[in-house]
Amino acid sequence: MDRYLRLEKPRPETPINENEIRITAQGRMRNYITYATSLLQEKGLNEISLKAMGRAINKTVMIAELIKRRIAGLHQNTSIGSTDITDTWEPLEEGLLPLETTRHVSVISIRVSKKELDTSSTG
Repeated sequence: MDRYLRLEKPRPETPINENEIRITAQGRMRNYITYATSLLQEKGLNEISLKAMGRAINKTVMIAELIKRRIAGLHQNTSIGSTDITDTWEPLEEGLLPLETTRHVSVISIRVSKKELDTSSTG
């Protein structure tokens, strides 16, 4: 793939709820934890949702566990899945055709709540 350049696709802007935190691999854990605890304690929200894809999943699980340790009596519901991401590659040399590759990326969503969540769910 050294003869190709990956084209950046504009991401569709989906609105983020006030109680939703999207974790990235580059973000600082301390900032996420501080923001999440302020939502639960200072703003008085009953539930927050931590969402991540790919390499940020490990960090998201650690953040959820640290939040539960800081604030007693929280409940957690975890759901996992995957999504397909299509990358377009433009050739750098003449004679090569553009490529499209599809990746399967893991997705996690962790709901942390002060109230008891659905006990029948598997997560």
